[in-house]
Amino acid sequence: MAPSLHGKTALVTGASKGLGRAMALALAQAGAAVALVSRDEARLNEVAQQIRDGGGRAEVMPADVTGEAQVARVGEDLATRMGDRLDILINNAGVNLRKPVTDFTLAEWNHVLDTNLTGAFLLCREFVPRMKGRGYGRIINMTSMMAHISLPGRTAYSASKSALLGFTRALALELAGDRITVNGISPGVCDIEINAPLMQNPELRASFLARTPVGRWGMPSEIAAAAVYLCSEEAGFITGTDLVIDGGWTAQ
Repeated sequence: MAPSLHGKTALVTGASKGLGRAMALALAQAGAAVALVSRDEARLNEVAQQIRDGGGRAEVMPADVTGEAQVARVGEDLATRMGDRLDILINNAGVNLRKPVTDFTLAEWNHVLDTNLTGAFLLCREFVPRMKGRGYGRIINMTSMMAHISLPGRTAYSASKSALLGFTRALALELAGDRITVNGISPGVCDIEINAPLMQNPELRASFLARTPVGRWGMPSEIAAAAVYLCSEEAGFITGTDLVIDGGWTAQ
């Protein structure tokens, strides 16, 4: 039987596309009311409409997760529109710049770390107090297989995702007594927009597929299904870990 999230309120960042969109749709299908956060309001509205068409509840809250004031505004919006509680937080907003370390500007470096790491910190700082005292809470930080291995040109991305994994483990210990679980999901190469430079380059595409034992790209629905499970009551004994969904890449 599929896990049920009926009666739960969830917030997903980076919900306008890719894995964020897939997870938001899956959470809604499992019964959660979902707050959708991204900078792209138009695309958020499309996701929200799809959820509503399926009989679910979705609220659009456009924001840049790197902005302290904007995250605080999301907190205010959630309290006004969905109630002053949050059961599920998925920190999915992310960005990747692929280039040699010597070609990075400081602004580019900071942009990657602010989006992938500091954004998760800001969201957790804002919403963890609303999870405490309820006997249930779920936080998922979207890490990456690049938190475990790396490739040339991924210095900023790997640094941010490795740090996010460390943040996840420390926060899991901090919140375990409140029955709030904190876990990571590390996707491998998935069929999403952020990987378009790889998928559209024949040589890179063939190289990545050759290094993925299952011989194909991961699907957003596969990541979303794992997220729903980690957010369920059945996953209450799982915390401080990282679920690697990479088609076997890191097993080699």
